[in-house]
Amino acid sequence: MRRATFLLSKDPVTEHGGDIALSRLMMQLAREAFEVRSICLSKELGLAPDVVRVPKPKVDLGLLMKSVRPTRSVVHGRYDVDALRDAIDASTSDVYVAEHSYMAESFLRSAKLGTPFAINTVNTESQVWKVTRGWIGRVEAPRILRDEIRVARAADAVGTYDADEAQMYRDKGVRDARWIDLTLEPAPQLDLSETAKRLVFMGTRDWPPNQEAFKIALEYWPAISAGIDGAELCIIGAKAPGAKDPVYPRGVRDLGFVDDLQEFLGTCRALIAPVATGGGVRVKILDAASKGLPVVGTSAAVGSLDSIFELPTFDDTEQFVAECRRYLLDRTAAVKAGERIYELNTARWNDRVPHSTVEALISAPLTTTLG
Repeated sequence: MRRATFLLSKDPVTEHGGDIALSRLMMQLAREAFEVRSICLSKELGLAPDVVRVPKPKVDLGLLMKSVRPTRSVVHGRYDVDALRDAIDASTSDVYVAEHSYMAESFLRSAKLGTPFAINTVNTESQVWKVTRGWIGRVEAPRILRDEIRVARAADAVGTYDADEAQMYRDKGVRDARWIDLTLEPAPQLDLSETAKRLVFMGTRDWPPNQEAFKIALEYWPAISAGIDGAELCIIGAKAPGAKDPVYPRGVRDLGFVDDLQEFLGTCRALIAPVATGGGVRVKILDAASKGLPVVGTSAAVGSLDSIFELPTFDDTEQFVAECRRYLLDRTAAVKAGERIYELNTARWNDRVPHSTVEALISAPLTTTLG
């Protein structure tokens, strides 16, 4: 069987978050056609099956100074690691897959350059930095975008989690840029028939777009809950490091992590995602669909998943608020929407659409290089 080696910025065994969750799913699906290994940047030193761990560089002044150079953005400079390059050199694989554009840097300096190579961009870092990291982000964003385009052009195939992003790469001259229309394996379907007037916001807030969306949710909540007795918004996910607790409007509970997410979501009528800065990983939308939980989201939150799950998007504040109120006031509407999104997700999984999408992306470099 052919071997595929994934290059990861996080440890697939010990770390969590939307990006690594989908990386694990990518590798799971790839195992149906490939022998899968990974080389990851990790804080752990122990051995793990099929994983080669490389010490993850700390963010310090020395690293930042090394990264600040005319030809490389800070993001891509940080992940251009000699030890990672050496691990790639020592590996044997038929195809390499970089998860995140910046993980391509060490490969492009390695002796394996010329081996079939694909990139899964995961998310457009340049857009995130531009919108969520102040003046530094606005300065760095064009440099990051330049790096993203450069490494994409060097790859044999590029996958994205957003169709518009794939089109952007094609417009920039990337020969094979495609949308990875990945969805999750169906979980047990939620029973929303006895739910109270509760909505949920999910997202780890150390990711700036999630923190931004969290603040918007709090801003919208008084209008969403106005005049609805017992209306509740529950916040799930770790807080942004160092962030001060805001003044929570009445009816909002910040729960952090919950012991049983499946059980808790079964008490909610819909997931709300008032995301302003979108693109890339949309695990919360995928997770909701896999469980049968309705979604109220912006176009930035839903992205290309709107066509898959028949999801309307609500970028107008009044319309977003009205849709949230509809679910709070009409449990039957939530039940029907939940059943529909679950049905669509299950059908795609049973038709093996995600499986064939992943295999096609990883196989494309082999066809390009050998053909």
